[in-house]
Amino acid sequence: MPLGSLSKQSSASQTALAERFCQTRALTTALIAPLAAEDCVVQSMPDASPAKWHLAHTTWFFEQFVLGPHAAGYRDFDARFGYLFNSYYETVGDRHRRADRGLLTRPTLEQVRTYRDCIDEGISNVLAGGAHPDVTALIELGLHHEQQHQELLLTDLKHLLACNPLHPTYRELEGSEPADDVEPLLFYQCPEGIYEIGHSGSAFSFDNETPRHRVFLAPFALAHRPISNAEYRDFVRDGGYTKAQLWMSDGWTTVQTQGWNRPIYWNQALDGEFTLGGEREIAAAAPVSHVSWYEADAFARWAGARLPTEAEWEVVAARQPVEGNFLDDDLLHPAARGTGRELTQLFGDVWEWTSSAYSPYPGFAPAVGAIGEYNGKFMVNQLVLRGGSCVTPASHIRATYRNFFYPTARWQFAGIRLAKGSA
Repeated sequence: MPLGSLSKQSSASQTALAERFCQTRALTTALIAPLAAEDCVVQSMPDASPAKWHLAHTTWFFEQFVLGPHAAGYRDFDARFGYLFNSYYETVGDRHRRADRGLLTRPTLEQVRTYRDCIDEGISNVLAGGAHPDVTALIELGLHHEQQHQELLLTDLKHLLACNPLHPTYRELEGSEPADDVEPLLFYQCPEGIYEIGHSGSAFSFDNETPRHRVFLAPFALAHRPISNAEYRDFVRDGGYTKAQLWMSDGWTTVQTQGWNRPIYWNQALDGEFTLGGEREIAAAAPVSHVSWYEADAFARWAGARLPTEAEWEVVAARQPVEGNFLDDDLLHPAARGTGRELTQLFGDVWEWTSSAYSPYPGFAPAVGAIGEYNGKFMVNQLVLRGGSCVTPASHIRATYRNFFYPTARWQFAGIRLAKGSA
């Protein structure tokens, strides 16, 4: 996930920033409260990280980029932590192998908690002393970085718990009875024209959302809601995973080599799914989630449609309020929303795959130094997702936000919204 630009943060009130710093850090701590120490150490696959590593890495970010360069007389909490908890900043130094993060039984969870407390105190002191705008910009960036890891912590944890044959729960989840009535899929028409996309203004954005620029769009239509579990189940029952003509070549190879025949957390009977609250009956009308780009693209072809481009998605979403089922709602699972003919669920519930490659906008230039590494060097071989999910903090999302993953990724809360017309 991306880091962002530093130039737009100097106007933030340091008092408000200090409050948000405390709130954001406290939320991360609260997210691991239901976990045992054993839950926080194990890594279920190379793409996922242990909860303890997320706690330490987000702390290392503040130490590395704020306290180290900008707090007078600061000395590292532990000089070894830079090697252990650096993610992929080449200019910062060597790092522990990503696939081996689950082998780090030491430092212990309690030592990582102490590390967090120490760095939190240091950042609070920096803000209390009246930080330079460049420093408050880095702290702002660190908070958005931590919000990304709050989501990753939960998606990584879900994958870990699902690997356990006992299928333990993260915690009990609230939720309504499964909805069985699926509204007919309608399409929102958008005329041909020249539109502007990308972020502008003084509010925070990641650098990959800029610069704002013009795009030409042919007439298109965007589905008024995400694809439901019921509709995706029809695809599965119709042999969608057995029909090579529906799949991109790499996707078909992946289906065969990985043995895919349904979404990752669905049971074989196609009537139940694993959630952070344990096994649950599949809600027919809720958005399907945890599907890869390959699966989303194959479904769209089966349905006689296509995935939207990210520009098409943004042009429509920019006219809608940023409202939806986010981490703040505490459902931690996609939910059905009956709305009649209105556009719905563009934000929250599930990230929506687009057909757009993750590439730089015209005129994009990465930031100088280590911060610039996070985005620019990943702009290849990945696809863009939009809109946020049920485990994205609400204050973290906006219409211009660009998420990105490889087309094989299934463990994120990713779903499908269809489009029609010539892209």
